[in-house]
Amino acid sequence: MPPIDPSESLRGMRIALAGGGTGGHIVPGRHLLAHARGALADVLWFCTGRAVEERAFNGLERDLGACRLERVALRLEPEGGGAPSLSGLALRAWPALRTARQALRRHDSQVLIGLGGFTCLPAVLAARSLGIPVALIEINATRGKAVRWLAPFASRVFHAWRATLPTSGATERDVLTGPPLAPVYAQGRPNERDSARARAALGFDAARPLLVVLGGSQGAGALNQFIAANLDELTRQGLQILHQTGPGRLEQGGASRAGYVKSEYVLDVHQALSAATLVLCRGGASTLAEVAALRRPAWVVPYPHHADRHQERNARELAGGVQIVDEARLAAPFARELVQLALPGAAGELERRTQELERVFSLDAAARIAAALSQLAQTRTPRSKIAARA
Repeated sequence: MPPIDPSESLRGMRIALAGGGTGGHIVPGRHLLAHARGALADVLWFCTGRAVEERAFNGLERDLGACRLERVALRLEPEGGGAPSLSGLALRAWPALRTARQALRRHDSQVLIGLGGFTCLPAVLAARSLGIPVALIEINATRGKAVRWLAPFASRVFHAWRATLPTSGATERDVLTGPPLAPVYAQGRPNERDSARARAALGFDAARPLLVVLGGSQGAGALNQFIAANLDELTRQGLQILHQTGPGRLEQGGASRAGYVKSEYVLDVHQALSAATLVLCRGGASTLAEVAALRRPAWVVPYPHHADRHQERNARELAGGVQIVDEARLAAPFARELVQLALPGAAGELERRTQELERVFSLDAAARIAAALSQLAQTRTPRSKIAARA
């Protein structure tokens, strides 16, 4: 059976999305829309209006082509930023709901996709009041508040990881899809020639192993300190390093030298991971999904201060394809371990991890979600019935 083409499923559709505040609430939606390849008719995106969202939204108009696009900020956060209290959320939700209803009517949206964050609340309630079907995407291996609160209003909940499915397993409403990724990741594992070309394109020696360090969109101080303190040990036997420090954290990286490149932000993550021999990273869902799609063995250092430990849970979903490393281990002995794994003698161990990623992680999430959205759009209550009911 030929694979489903997401652009055909989405052709001519008018889609609304709700998610913002962090890259993690935007990137999965961006990945899904990129598969449309200009086939969508209309996109409405509810966000928070935070300045930090601009980087995650950069290039969205280009991806959508001639499609009509509007971003609408639903102001739910307190003046100084941060998560609103329950009373503050209730106070701001009603004006935001009215704004969302007006925008959904204006765009005649056929389906709403909730991506997480507080913007989902008024957007989902507004969609339901207008007879617009709702789908939620749970991108982490622990259910976030948006899915916990709003799942009763959703016709579909797409689960990136098995851990968030109901105890009874997948159902017609709760569907295990995997995380949606950009189209370029659908090609899967690059061959050795392409990996060497990617290393050369990044300015590295194509023949030597490369460690790619990714601390998430904001960087990770613990990873930065580890690399800076152990740079001599890491590079002594020929290991090269591409180090993403995070915005405003470039000085936390190591001193410049041959074979070591640091950058606040890696613009082309696909190229970096294609070039990688192994990866050291945080456990954000999008990062791990991209690592798994390219079948790159990774050593994951979960952020330790999340109450639900969702980064650790994300990493556990990839089984033996990754190894979880506690921050307390980020010292010289671990640096020596990484070096040994990058040497030719460890090729068998890396290949074992690569094959495990191929076993546990599929690449067709976007196609499956797009097909389900196309079906949901057909269940929208006609405008005439909504008007009569009102």
